[in-house]
Amino acid sequence: MDTGTTAFMLCCIIGLTLMIPGLALFYGGMVSVKSSTNMMMMTFGAASLVGVLWVLFGFSMTFGTSSGGLVGNITEFAGMKDLLEPMTTVDGLPVSLFALFQALFAAITVALISGAVADRMKFGSWMLFAGLWAVLVYFPVAHWVFAFDGVVTEDSMGGWIANKLGAIDFAGGTAVHINAGIAALAVAIVLGKSLSWGSDRKPHNVPLTLLGAGMLWAGWYAFNGGSALAAGNSAAIVMVTTFVTTCAAVLGWLAVEKLRTGHVTGVGAASGAITGLVAITPACGAVTPVGAIILGLVAGAVCPYAVALKSKFGYDDTLDVVGVHLVGGLIGTLMVGVLASESMPNATNGLLYGGGFGQLWKQAIAAGAVILYSFVVAFAIAFVLKKTIGIRVAPEDEEKGIDAKFHKDGSYELEFA
Repeated sequence: MDTGTTAFMLCCIIGLTLMIPGLALFYGGMVSVKSSTNMMMMTFGAASLVGVLWVLFGFSMTFGTSSGGLVGNITEFAGMKDLLEPMTTVDGLPVSLFALFQALFAAITVALISGAVADRMKFGSWMLFAGLWAVLVYFPVAHWVFAFDGVVTEDSMGGWIANKLGAIDFAGGTAVHINAGIAALAVAIVLGKSLSWGSDRKPHNVPLTLLGAGMLWAGWYAFNGGSALAAGNSAAIVMVTTFVTTCAAVLGWLAVEKLRTGHVTGVGAASGAITGLVAITPACGAVTPVGAIILGLVAGAVCPYAVALKSKFGYDDTLDVVGVHLVGGLIGTLMVGVLASESMPNATNGLLYGGGFGQLWKQAIAAGAVILYSFVVAFAIAFVLKKTIGIRVAPEDEEKGIDAKFHKDGSYELEFA
């Protein structure tokens, strides 16, 4: 057992856990004051539910021995049996710690979707959707992407994207961001537009959103750096590319804001930061620091326009999960095939470094497969829930505010003498 790596991963788990309140604050500050508590509760509720499912069978579905590269053996590690023994992965990391690290990936991915349904989805229906989507979509897709052959036991077989296709996704551009982003689009379509659609929505607390974005930025070093699964040079390089892409994306987003509206905003800075973090997630081990700057500028400039597409096409993605996570994840995933350099930890050359179109094609297949599967299943789950228990709050409750209806504790208690 590598004690240095174990200590490093313990620290990464703390950083990942802080991303849960970070996401809650980021989302909670952007919605109406009447539904801020509900927005934060959707993050905490989804993370808690997925954590329990992960221990019961999710880890086994994701990292158990593969059935045709599609899903792991659901009973192999059910209840995380045998994982509390001093068993190590091939990288010298206790399996129990690796399982916890990956549990937080699952929890955060599911919670990301909630930003598309703010202000109008029943909390109970959201919890059911979150659980079903985790089981039917996230666990299998994470198996495709993250389950390398031999990652848990030396003879275990893993998922098709990681082992057969050979697409590069260092920390979850496909499994996390494209996956959550396209699911957000599906459920937003089924749910329908909010009563305030078409009006100029304003965040109720920009400082909360910026604070949340800052916490997510800090936690993302654990998200990406921890995916190296070792306290070494690869983790250090990944943290550098994560930092510089995020910086460049903020500048790119603010430049577009200035050109389009004549202003730069706090929400724009926060959104730009998250966009950069999303884009670098799959590419952090593949691109050089200069390539990371290019990636950040591209994502920061393109995603504001992607966000604007919801008005053109008429889907109510309240907090821009589609424009930031789906499009940002696509940019990062595809740009691996263009900007990757063999001098970096992934040791692969993209198109600009003489690698041809081969890696770009692999990246496109991986992204396309996740988009197709996740959208279809997410749409089906949301549609069935809509036709059975219902997923939309009553118009009067939406108008009054979800906090008052479902939680009885508003975000603020203000008293004036």
